[in-house]
Amino acid sequence: MRLRSSLVAALALVVTLPTSANAATGQFVFTYERDGKSIEGKLYDPRARFCINLDEVAKPGTTPAHSPRNRTNSRVTVYPEIECEGEGFGLKAHSGKAGPDVKFRSVLFNQ
Repeated sequence: MRLRSSLVAALALVVTLPTSANAATGQFVFTYERDGKSIEGKLYDPRARFCINLDEVAKPGTTPAHSPRNRTNSRVTVYPEIECEGEGFGLKAHSGKAGPDVKFRSVLFNQ
């Protein structure tokens, strides 16, 4: 009986652990250029506390992303270089946004 009680308690603990502790919830939207066209990129429920290089603009010779719109529940910082290098620009959670003058290649969600 003791083993069964321990198993039930352990299972209850696992079920109640938050699953979003390592991710921001929501959408991060940005614009990048490809072949003379503006394209909208999106990150869905991005990983938090981890530098994310934007594949669309990380390669040498590509122009940086711009016009970020933060629709996640986490503050985000955008960086002009890959690996979150350079001077970051912060955007508040849920409604932070910036115009085309904010250029970036990587992001870090602070949740």
